[in-house]
Amino acid sequence: MSILTVEQVKSLIERPKSWCISIYMPTIVAGPEVRQNEIRFKNLVRQAVHKLQETGLSEDEANDFLRPMLEAINSQDDFWEQQDRGLAIFVTDGFFHYFKVPRELFELVVVTDQFHLKPILPLLNGDGTFYILELSQKRVKLYEGDRDHIREVHVPGLPQNMDEVLQYDETAQNGQFRIGTSSGASNFSNSSAGTGVFHGQGSPDRDDMTRRYRQFFHAIDDALHDFLNQRRAPLVLACVEYLMPIYREANTFPHLIEEGITGNVKDEQLGELHEEAWKLVEPFFTQAQEKAVNAYHELSNTDLSSTNLEETVPAAYYGRVDRLFVAVGVQKWGRFNPDTNEIEVHKEAQPEDEDLIDAAALQTIINGGTVYAVAPDAMPAPAPIAAVFRY
Repeated sequence: MSILTVEQVKSLIERPKSWCISIYMPTIVAGPEVRQNEIRFKNLVRQAVHKLQETGLSEDEANDFLRPMLEAINSQDDFWEQQDRGLAIFVTDGFFHYFKVPRELFELVVVTDQFHLKPILPLLNGDGTFYILELSQKRVKLYEGDRDHIREVHVPGLPQNMDEVLQYDETAQNGQFRIGTSSGASNFSNSSAGTGVFHGQGSPDRDDMTRRYRQFFHAIDDALHDFLNQRRAPLVLACVEYLMPIYREANTFPHLIEEGITGNVKDEQLGELHEEAWKLVEPFFTQAQEKAVNAYHELSNTDLSSTNLEETVPAAYYGRVDRLFVAVGVQKWGRFNPDTNEIEVHKEAQPEDEDLIDAAALQTIINGGTVYAVAPDAMPAPAPIAAVFRY
């Protein structure tokens, strides 16, 4: 289980072709009603077996196909008691993965030769995954959050403190490198925040201290580079004010936002840290989507936009789509052959059909475009799909 990223979506899209089962369900987080989670899941598994039979598998073959998933879930004693608001499960030959998601999902079972991902694509935009980097001389932590949650994440090779990078013997030097923040400069603070101070006999001057911090922060940025590489989520810096410009000089991640959270952070204050960070990053998500809507409207009477499914699906495959809006909960079944550029749209799902809206969304992501999966009434046009083309 993990929080959804563009890279994880791409890995699901690019898995070797086989029958792919996608199961979506709402889940109950707490209370005696959590037992309904397992009952609901068993009903959806029966639907998956029936759909596999429709592809030509026998009932035994269908059950064998799903058995590794069932065994993996049943091996976790508290699996159904440790849920979020929704659960997305993906199964294919020799592969099983699931996401606990912070949004309620509609019940859905799809069996095609590609995973059906549209219901969780909103997690890539409006629901807002973001990161918080907490920095101090003695502590470095990276948190991953969204609108509702925050959790610490492990980053391989991330330094835990300055000593680890500089091999500095703090005891021998009497802790002379302490730096605080200037008073009144914090969005997030506590009583320990105060005026910046250097102390201790023989303490280095500010330039030397800045050089040491710069070396420390380059090591942090190097570790974060591999972890955050190609991720589009914004990064919020949380540290005393003096350190902010020093870290920004070392930073190479393009989505570090301009405003940070100044002050000292304590573990018991993570709820407040999450609240302050969300205030900073929420405009990042809403403004990007509003900008995309405005771009669509500006181009709505030109050849650079379309709500035509038969035009948009091929365009997505060939990398023409820059921004794509798709309606969550709406399916358009059919087939597209990229070799012949032929598309068929069916009123009802037929064997080997795929949701063409979902296919367009996935191909847009693969080709570097941005997808906004929104409620039908939030679409920029009265259609289940709306595209802005690159050319």
